[in-house]
Amino acid sequence: MTLSSMLSARATFGSNLVAMPTPMNPDSSLDEAGISAVAKHLVDGGCDGIVVAGTTGEAPTLDNVELLRVLELVRASAGPDTRLVVGVGTNHTAKSVATAREVAAAGADALLVVTPYYSKPSQAGVIAHCTAIADATELPVMLYDIPGRTGLALTYETLIELSEHPRILAVKDAKGDLFEMMSLLAETGLQYYCGLDELNLPYLAAGAAGVVSVMGVVGADRNRALINAIDASDLTAARAINDAVRPLTAALMRTAPGVVTAKAALHETGVIAHTSVRAPLLPATEAETSVVRAALVADGQLLNA
Repeated sequence: MTLSSMLSARATFGSNLVAMPTPMNPDSSLDEAGISAVAKHLVDGGCDGIVVAGTTGEAPTLDNVELLRVLELVRASAGPDTRLVVGVGTNHTAKSVATAREVAAAGADALLVVTPYYSKPSQAGVIAHCTAIADATELPVMLYDIPGRTGLALTYETLIELSEHPRILAVKDAKGDLFEMMSLLAETGLQYYCGLDELNLPYLAAGAAGVVSVMGVVGADRNRALINAIDASDLTAARAINDAVRPLTAALMRTAPGVVTAKAALHETGVIAHTSVRAPLLPATEAETSVVRAALVADGQLLNA
């Protein structure tokens, strides 16, 4: 890993990214006012990149017309300087290629490509899939390694091979193998982004270029402070920031699916009007909401009612 390669990744994707939920109305239609409000809220909170239509954005339930409308609304509210990384990965290569071309034409800054899920192709198939998507546009690509959801990890050897593609530049890692990350940073040009909020501190300390955060929907300012502390080699400050935000992270990441708790948090803080999600997800229960609410109260974002 070199400083120049990290700075290049940050210029391309940002450093303080948030996985943005897609606000929905109770009838499951897009909440366009909510989408605009969340995008503005995230930028105001200090994020410099937004992942649109990732897992937290309920990508599997969005058709391409909706995806392009979400991208349009986020761009209008986030402004031209916020990097928009758009999820295009599916388990259907041709569909992913077509979607990549559509979002590129609509103004995406980069693509997020998740490992093909359910089908469980060979690693050679994964390489062919990712390469086809990367070849479809001129946009930079961030791979998304999340075997807990896809049932299929990117192996070390696969990541080595994919790193040779000129547009595959980064990995959003939700696998949690820090040693693999450090080895690949040392041996390839790939840059890493932490995709597990519980591990933001160790990933950044080990050389990750940034984070792609769910907790950042209500804590982007703390993620920014954490990144700044690590950049300044101030581990004492970084540990203090991490410890302070740990209860909020636990509430959002360990209570219910991240999109469910993220929408609950955004609703509790008045950013969105509804906690609606699309089936098969269900909105936060009162018990789940109470956990999120208590964490927001403890964090000073809500008055203790």
